[in-house]
Amino acid sequence: MKRLILPALAILTLSACETPQPTLYQPVGGPQAVGFSEMRIEPGRYRVTFRAGPGAPPVQAQDYALRRAADLAVSDGYDWFRVYGRDMGWVGGNGPRIGLGIGGASFGRGSAVGGSVGTGFNLGGGPAPVATLEVVMGKGARPPGPDVYDARGVQQTIARRPA
Repeated sequence: MKRLILPALAILTLSACETPQPTLYQPVGGPQAVGFSEMRIEPGRYRVTFRAGPGAPPVQAQDYALRRAADLAVSDGYDWFRVYGRDMGWVGGNGPRIGLGIGGASFGRGSAVGGSVGTGFNLGGGPAPVATLEVVMGKGARPPGPDVYDARGVQQTIARRPA
């Protein structure tokens, strides 16, 4: 039985060293990477997506998508942006699993009745929240409405929040 337990514990210990990606405000670096991406639909209109790290709070993905929209607005010479569409989703969460078990056997003339107990540990860090916004940008005085944001104000506010 010691032969089964020690290798299983060694595998579990080594696998637990794999830590989930932290959520940083950065451009996405690949299909499974954390970060932002955008698609320009037409001048002054973008679809902005932010994928957070596994287990991150959904509000962090939403905030970073807003921050990216604000950065795009300012860099393109706009003063404000309106969010016309919001989508919140999840990806992943089906990371590798390791099962541990203990059982019995029969040898020679004698036999033993045994049982098995097993469990699994998700080593993938859980699902990752993904926020997508469709935004339209404008210049001048900000129009009224709860879905209209001052681009520079969003940059300052979200950049100051702890990650």
